Amino acid sequence: MENATERATEYIRKRYREPLTLADIAESARLSRFYFTRLFKETTGITPGRFLAAVRIHEAKRLIEHTSMSITDVSYAVGYNSLGSFTNSFTSGVGISPSGYRRMTRDGGDGPPVPGLDSRDGHGTVAGTLGLPAGHGNARVFLGAFATPVVQHPAVASTVVDVPAGRPSCYSLRNVPDGEWHLLAVAVAEGIGPEARTRRTTLVAGRGPSTVPVTADGIVSAAVRLRPVRATDPPILLALPELVPQAEVVSRPGCASVQPEGGPAVGGRPAAGRLSVVSAAPRPERAGS
Repeated sequence: MENATERATEYIRKRYREPLTLADIAESARLSRFYFTRLFKETTGITPGRFLAAVRIHEAKRLIEHTSMSITDVSYAVGYNSLGSFTNSFTSGVGISPSGYRRMTRDGGDGPPVPGLDSRDGHGTVAGTLGLPAGHGNARVFLGAFATPVVQHPAVASTVVDVPAGRPSCYSLRNVPDGEWHLLAVAVAEGIGPEARTRRTTLVAGRGPSTVPVTADGIVSAAVRLRPVRATDPPILLALPELVPQAEVVSRPGCASVQPEGGPAVGGRPAAGRLSVVSAAPRPERAGS
């Protein structure tokens, strides 16, 4: 029944400006509301209403970044009747206010938000490899642990990893709070061959209802395999760092250690969730350097 969910997500993306109801969306999928809601959540990980809300905020991000529309006009253009409600929803999902997002995308602004220190006592580590699908060049990957299947504020821990074409790269996501988390990734990959940079592709990983269990002081192994974006994937809401693939990336021949590394102490342990770029390997020295 994947086609039914695809019909529904296409309907939402085309008519998100309208005051859509669950009955409207279920009718577009040609299913009863009850069965449709269950099927939709099994496929996307979220309810139709949350998917609609995510599409609206994602479209608002696009308008704020690429047009000169006022924030008020943007809010109405994406289906909100109240500027205050729009601002609250945008800030909650993106992690920065609409005006702050405009400054960030155009002038550098405040930069994307970083995860805060979770108040829970127990923290563990998620570690493994990041792999790219065939037919793509080097990629820069944002990887985070989230409470929902949507890449939205806040990530409880996150990192950025450079992954070479054709080989997986190691990652270690430290200070992940004790609990069940969605391990989600977003990447921008170079194309292959001439004009590779003009054919960059967005890749994702980890969508759907599955989660990764993290226990205090434990290490969980999880291989992350990226893939092209599907029509049923929820939009990316979080204000991400600029994911520009590196020209030269060489994978290490294995993950030497997945133990949490030391860092600035916060409350007697390393600081949690700082956004950092993890080099896949030292870049090869050029002749004559």
